[in-house]
Amino acid sequence: MQSAAILWHVSLLVPDDRRALALGFVGLVRVLPVILFSLLSGVAADVFDRRRVMLVTQTMMAVLAGVLALLTWRGLTVVWPIYAISAASAAAGAFDLPARQALVPNLVPREHLANALSLNTIMFQLAAVTGPALGGIVIGQLGVAWAYAWNALSFLVVIAALLMMQVPRRPEEREDDEARAAFTVHAAMEGLRFVFRSPLIRSTMLLDFFATFFSSATALLPIYAQDILHVGANGYGWLYAAPAAGAIMTSAVLVGSVEEIEHRGMVLAASVFAYGAATVAFGLSTRFWLSFVCLALTGAADTVSTVLRNLVRQLETPDHLRGRMTGVNMVFFMGGPQLGELEAGLIANWRGPVFSVVSGGLGCLVATAWLVASTPELRTYESRRRPDVLPEENRPAAHAGQPE
Repeated sequence: MQSAAILWHVSLLVPDDRRALALGFVGLVRVLPVILFSLLSGVAADVFDRRRVMLVTQTMMAVLAGVLALLTWRGLTVVWPIYAISAASAAAGAFDLPARQALVPNLVPREHLANALSLNTIMFQLAAVTGPALGGIVIGQLGVAWAYAWNALSFLVVIAALLMMQVPRRPEEREDDEARAAFTVHAAMEGLRFVFRSPLIRSTMLLDFFATFFSSATALLPIYAQDILHVGANGYGWLYAAPAAGAIMTSAVLVGSVEEIEHRGMVLAASVFAYGAATVAFGLSTRFWLSFVCLALTGAADTVSTVLRNLVRQLETPDHLRGRMTGVNMVFFMGGPQLGELEAGLIANWRGPVFSVVSGGLGCLVATAWLVASTPELRTYESRRRPDVLPEENRPAAHAGQPE
């Protein structure tokens, strides 16, 4: 809800001729903290108690959302406080995400991890559907400040869940304690080396980055809603929620079938290709229902890609490196869409929103084809490959010659 509200709020506070650029800068201020803290946050997730790290980050984000609501209620007339609070919230999120993703395999038996990731995607996308849809209604009826306020209150539920959570310790995790990192630069570089020595993990991250960098239509949705489709705040909320609507339906199917996907590498690549194609179609559409369907298709394709990418990375990474792997991935996972929002805003400011979205979708198609052609490990990755054994060249030195 807050992500949708921020874009709408910024579009209202700047002159019409600066809207595209101002919306693009939202992505820039969100990605800089991610780049700055990604390696350190990954080490923090591997060194410190992951649940406690999340308690700190969730509390910080709740306070920041509350401050944003109060400032808006008092009559905010400039955009820089929105940028500053977005950057601070992104910094907290940079430490939250590695701890959150690295915690999942500690809570779920390995044989059920694929289905757990699909269920997790359903929960996330359900919130992503209802949030922007309700956000559009709240913005239209009560104002932007209430969208920020609801976000602040929502963190209390997460904090309560974390306080009730008990994380079991498994034998393989206790054995990993000898290799567990200290909070040092060397530990951060170890995670970086692990990622870039694994062509499979590296290629999944690059696919994610290129897809979201080139196909970042979300940043321009306020312009599409206001100037191209003429649907107002309520229609904007539904457009923003459309990708998540497609994602929920796809996730429901994946829960029961993800284990049946044999050629996972090629299915992953095909889903990213479909994501780019749907983005091109959305950019060319001038009808609300067609735009909604195209955005829903991007959500469906992205869900398949997300579940398979996460499954590959979680199964191919030992527990004591999961936080650092996620920290490195965060640069790709969050940097792609946020830098993509800046790129989309700059191109839209130069040649218009339609050219920006269509050219971005085509860029996604070209990048995907290049990665698939240049990475045989991705093309040949199948579910029959033993997920519990890393290739010899990808094992960290402390575990060389030993099965994970």
